[in-house]
Amino acid sequence: MKVLRSFSLWAGALVVVLALVLVTTPSAPSAQSRIVHLESLVKCPSCENLSVAQSNATSSVAVRDEIRHRVLAGESDNQILTSLEATYGTSILLSPSTSGLGAVLWLAPLVLVLALVLAMVRLSRRR
Repeated sequence: MKVLRSFSLWAGALVVVLALVLVTTPSAPSAQSRIVHLESLVKCPSCENLSVAQSNATSSVAVRDEIRHRVLAGESDNQILTSLEATYGTSILLSPSTSGLGAVLWLAPLVLVLALVLAMVRLSRRR
């Protein structure tokens, strides 16, 4: 009887967890939300430090049109960003990539902070 009760408690907990996962799982983003997100990631080719979403320059309008066309054609976000990088160069993205040299740019501050912490610990132990 005790085993059956324990099993029913575990089964009930599993049902609750699965229900929570299903309820909180985000749905697929709409095409418009993907377009807005991608436009915020891509830098205006002729402006300084503005995204194509913020700029009304002719080049920004062209990039926005290209993003919209590619999203509606069913391309993934990664495919679109890679294509824009191939066309305009790696500087078209507002944030560096997380691979290659971009990974170094993301990891350098972390390594620097860790080195400083280790140096402080070593100095404090010597005293």
